[in-house]
Amino acid sequence: MPNILTAALATALIATAPSAAQTVPPREATPHDRAIAAGYKALMICGALNAARVAGGTRSVASVEANELRGTYPEYDALLPTLKAEVGDAGIQVAYDREMPPRIAAYNFFRGCTLQPIGTLKAVVRGPMVRLTPPSPPGGWPSGAPANVAAPRGALAPVVAAAFDGRYGAGTNTLSVMVLDNLGTIVGERYAEGFTPATPNRTWSVAKSMAGTIVGAAVHRGLIDPQAPALVPEWQEEGDPRRTITIDHLLRMASGLHSSTAGNRTDAVYFGGTAVTEETVGWPLLHPPGSRFRYANNDTLLAMRALRAKIGHDLFADDLLFSRIGMRSTIAEQDWQGNYILSSQVWSTPRDFARLGLLWLNDGVWQGKRLLPEGWMRYMTTPSGPQPASGPGYGATLWLFGADQGLPAGSYAAQGNRGQYIMVIPSRRIVVVRRGEDPAGARFDIAKFAGDVLKAMP
Repeated sequence: MPNILTAALATALIATAPSAAQTVPPREATPHDRAIAAGYKALMICGALNAARVAGGTRSVASVEANELRGTYPEYDALLPTLKAEVGDAGIQVAYDREMPPRIAAYNFFRGCTLQPIGTLKAVVRGPMVRLTPPSPPGGWPSGAPANVAAPRGALAPVVAAAFDGRYGAGTNTLSVMVLDNLGTIVGERYAEGFTPATPNRTWSVAKSMAGTIVGAAVHRGLIDPQAPALVPEWQEEGDPRRTITIDHLLRMASGLHSSTAGNRTDAVYFGGTAVTEETVGWPLLHPPGSRFRYANNDTLLAMRALRAKIGHDLFADDLLFSRIGMRSTIAEQDWQGNYILSSQVWSTPRDFARLGLLWLNDGVWQGKRLLPEGWMRYMTTPSGPQPASGPGYGATLWLFGADQGLPAGSYAAQGNRGQYIMVIPSRRIVVVRRGEDPAGARFDIAKFAGDVLKAMP
């Protein structure tokens, strides 16, 4: 098949739940499975190569195939190695069917990669590919880059080493670890072979905690009220019961909306190229808002849909958060209609994760300037209404840890699929970051790891 990507995109000027995939026997692949798997591969390779370029690093297709594309969902895992990715100047294309065009993911640079809908031959490029982030300021950590990688020392060194040796979860694949002490200083930083501080990885559901922080920044500017109805434009017909769902309900996974699977896997949006405004806005209300906890990607996507409608432009994540705290290697990707996929589809480095953890630890104050409302972190870390049936509790986009998990009371974390974690322990003022690409069925024990880090810290 001709290189449709190069030709078509040149003429155009040129996104799960935090738990591992269900371990069920693979079934025979359908044409739709092949289309989604091809989109998965195209987007993952495109996102990794593009994010590394923006961060000043490099990634190879072989590295992505060995990490991000290994141990995925059962229905796609066996397919992915059989699908060939073509890398072009404008993006990635993956053929999957003789009768259908290949799946296309187009570079949008500071906007990340954009996955095109199934059957699309020509990519949509949304606006100028520029970033609001100012040039890197002078000075060191945390606003600027540290002078070098701070290798863990003393009692911390063997704990960090154990994270890479699989001792916190059989079969896990740790790519990086960072530990900040009570002064916000990096006291331990280590990377797997082939990974550096300039190697972003997909955040998966850590993006949800970023979304909760972005809402806080919007509240601080007086742009939105989390207790008011979420003004999702598609719900504004008179008599639509979804008009009573608030931003708060959405941030707490308490919308009451239909959710088709555990975690409400949104493969159509993440890897099918379906827009957020085509997929998420059509689910019916099944329960009164605030009466049921149901972890669902769509709730976060809808919160961001409402915020975009209120703010009126589609680069608000950078404007409200990333550029304000030096997260210059963090890229929030969008669908082909310009909606953020801020439930999962963000690329970020461990150092940017650590910056976000510091912002949380300091109650939304960055370098002396308040970016979040006073007490916003109390809001994000306070449970309200129904809670998960087991394990950590849930606040407003953050998971709540404590004595039941072997950690000090008040500990909390952002966590995402395949082992992405930002753990904050306020009583000790410590931030622990762990990035991984854990295959399905393998789970990194972040609570045990964070507890051992605490024991090793003076």
